[in-house]
Amino acid sequence: MLISFEGIDGSGKSTQVALLKQRLEAQGYVVDLVREPGGTPLSERIRTLLLDPALVVDPMTELLLFSASRAQLVREHLQPSLAKGNIVICDRFFDSTTVYQGAGRGLDRDGWLDGFNRRVTGGLVPSRTYLIDMDPDEALRRRAARGGKAARDRMEQADPEFYARIVNAYRALARAEPARWCVIDGRRSIEEIAQHVWSDLNMPANHSRNTPR
Repeated sequence: MLISFEGIDGSGKSTQVALLKQRLEAQGYVVDLVREPGGTPLSERIRTLLLDPALVVDPMTELLLFSASRAQLVREHLQPSLAKGNIVICDRFFDSTTVYQGAGRGLDRDGWLDGFNRRVTGGLVPSRTYLIDMDPDEALRRRAARGGKAARDRMEQADPEFYARIVNAYRALARAEPARWCVIDGRRSIEEIAQHVWSDLNMPANHSRNTPR
């Protein structure tokens, strides 16, 4: 099973990713957690380039770098892990490219990006995607609390209008594909969000993993 978490920077999705991993492992599941971009040696090098605030990156170059990182992650890591029967949790997947580069950078005006994303992943689509939904102003306040402008990576230094487009695009994706997406109000407490995710996922204990050898 492939589970992804999405949301704008500062929404708290990475916290929820870690909490879900802990809870699933406590139930006896083998869980593989990856982040995007990253997850393989090549993908981590691409991540360093993409987040470097000293670099100026053309929007199409940015999209292709994210996609190259994802293609490597899928072939080298995700497909083998899923073939073993592991649960894979992705801190971002191709929906981030749809909203950040497609809507945020304005690269998907012709509607080509969805097909491209799925080709990059070889047709791999998350079974469930959790959107931690948050208004840009609240997310900005959270990011500011983490540190000043110098502490922010290149993606986090985008203007407020960029993040408004991101939020709107995320909500549109969730409305278009409600069977895959679960939208959770990011203003709720960490514990409330974690419980919402767990109740929605509804995973029984994996006794086969807990059986003594």
